[in-house]
Amino acid sequence: MRYPQGGGLTDERRAFRERIRMEAAERFVAGQDNALVARQLRISVRSVQRWRRCRQDGGGKSLKSKGSPGRPRLSETLFRVLEQELGKGPVAQGWPDQTWTLERIKTLIGRRFHKTMTLSAVAQMLHRHGWSHQVPARRAVERDEEKVTGWVKDTWPQVETPRRRSEPSSSLRTRPGSR
Repeated sequence: MRYPQGGGLTDERRAFRERIRMEAAERFVAGQDNALVARQLRISVRSVQRWRRCRQDGGGKSLKSKGSPGRPRLSETLFRVLEQELGKGPVAQGWPDQTWTLERIKTLIGRRFHKTMTLSAVAQMLHRHGWSHQVPARRAVERDEEKVTGWVKDTWPQVETPRRRSEPSSSLRTRPGSR
């Protein structure tokens, strides 16, 4: 990630940078050279060169901001629809059991909204909207809780190795006779 501390630019900062690029484009049209544009706008000459080349190749629209790279793939209305679909359960969506996994949610998003997302993006989106992961308790049907607690109290202390007592030791562990 380019901005690991903050996660990217704010919308205001992005708009500010776009205004600088557009002002530079106006100066390109006026015929000013790169060094003068850089000095007047207080930016690097390298940036001015890159913007000039970009404008020549793609026109004025190429200097416009592409928007936030971290914008959500699903709008709030689409996420509400996704929540409704998740509320119906995995069986209603065609899966054999009642477990929602990130892979299944990703597949549901692809089927329903024709959008592709990575598993981490799905997890972040769900977390952002207050969803949390839950791991089902997998226990045998035959499990007897009373026997388990009895084993932990009675048998486990006998099986567990006793702790070593602390006693003075030699700094040279290879020569025990030198103590």
